[in-house]
Amino acid sequence: MAHLPSRGRLALAVPVVLSLTASLGFLPAAAAAAPVQESGVQATQDAPTLSYVVNTRTDSGTLKSVKKAIAAAGGTVVISYDKIGVIVVRSANPDFGAQIRTAPGVQSAGASRTAPLEPMRTTDEGAVDYLTAAEAAKVEAAATPGSEPLEADQWDLRAIGADKAAAINPGSSQVTVAVIDTGVDDTHPDLQANFSKSQSANCDGGVPDTSEGAWRPYTTGDYHGTHVAGEIAAARNGIGVAGVAPGVKVSSINVTDRKSGLFYAESVVCAFVFAADNGVEITNNSYYVDPWLYNCMDDPDQKAIVDAVNRAQLYAQKKGTLHLASAGNSNHDMDSDAIVDKTSPNDTTPVERTIDPHECYDVPTQLPGVVTVSATGVQNLKSYYSSYGKGVVDVAAPGGDRRYQLPDTPSKDGRILSTMPNNGYAYLQGTSMAAPHASAVAALLKSKHPWATPGALQAMLKAQADERACPESYDQNGDGVQDATCVGDEDYNGFYGFGIVNALRAVTK
Repeated sequence: MAHLPSRGRLALAVPVVLSLTASLGFLPAAAAAAPVQESGVQATQDAPTLSYVVNTRTDSGTLKSVKKAIAAAGGTVVISYDKIGVIVVRSANPDFGAQIRTAPGVQSAGASRTAPLEPMRTTDEGAVDYLTAAEAAKVEAAATPGSEPLEADQWDLRAIGADKAAAINPGSSQVTVAVIDTGVDDTHPDLQANFSKSQSANCDGGVPDTSEGAWRPYTTGDYHGTHVAGEIAAARNGIGVAGVAPGVKVSSINVTDRKSGLFYAESVVCAFVFAADNGVEITNNSYYVDPWLYNCMDDPDQKAIVDAVNRAQLYAQKKGTLHLASAGNSNHDMDSDAIVDKTSPNDTTPVERTIDPHECYDVPTQLPGVVTVSATGVQNLKSYYSSYGKGVVDVAAPGGDRRYQLPDTPSKDGRILSTMPNNGYAYLQGTSMAAPHASAVAALLKSKHPWATPGALQAMLKAQADERACPESYDQNGDGVQDATCVGDEDYNGFYGFGIVNALRAVTK
């Protein structure tokens, strides 16, 4: 059976938002140093080519000067997002990062990966048990009049009142949620009617490709984005499942590296800018930017990743786009003093390190203004895997829990049922599944309040959530040891933030 999706999200404590806004909105210019000389380029014939992000001031003079310095240091510009001062570069010069950081006007710069561009894919989302015909027939037999054929197994819709909300207001086709992910199979019969091709692209490598089908998954293993899209807006069309907001549009911005299957900074920068420039109201981010689960600000490469992606997502916010992201599948207390990261970098050999989550950031989840979503199961308890933390989680939403919270449905499966590539359906669980539920509720709010800015929309999302107090005990496996500690009161706490999103309230209040 399938386990957690591999891409978990972690989150941002409120006190950090202020420091991030101050230090990352536009980092101060680096101290001027001697100009980079072409003779300093030490690229060798067998040196690996890496991708870099170079972050600068946005005036034309600085941009022109920095681009000359990039060339002098042995770099080639792939694309320059001049309006946010982010330049995507490739270079085989092993000293490129150090050299370009000394160039006047460069505010931060670093490699966006530790592996060279050449390696072929070695990872995907793993094997999944698709819903079989026999299993589907069992679920369909329990369908009630007016519901979708497989809706009897969608306990998550009922948990947040989405089934009732759809009868009142299914959402507006003028609202689009962009799924920044592994691509979406828009040929799926449950997704075709609500898919927006004009707001879709492939951003692999940092340059948007809007050619027909470029936004689709590369392989059958890249199913993650299609599942997410169905949770948001699978149509109520008498086929398969229903989404939380079956009347809104979804688009696909594929940020998967074709060779490695990972999500790199240059691709995510492209995605946020593309979403903003193409009128997307909401983005769903059920991933972290590879290769670092946490990007530490005392490392120049990781600092540059944070800076580049932050510039792009802030640009999108200013143009009216709200971002939501999942809180992570590590059961980490993100308000703690230290977390052990054993997974980074994930494109070469991970090295165990202990990090301070207030100084090392999961991107884009910990960036200012991004709504962080934790996961719950059918009992409205935090899912066993979901990361948490007071001042971290904004809202909670159904993400599934196949271990401790099993529903009274035909399948008895505690995970989330949704669409998959090649016209399939499958169950997945994770905070990757929680975020799209919250994104869909945000889309319902935007449908009812089209004037709402990202800030207003975020405030309404928190206000409509069902308050949920900390459990008296969180000993899920019954071994006498608390599996996580919830801090806070019913109004706001580390497990659920301001509460569990409520689709019915979003369309009626």
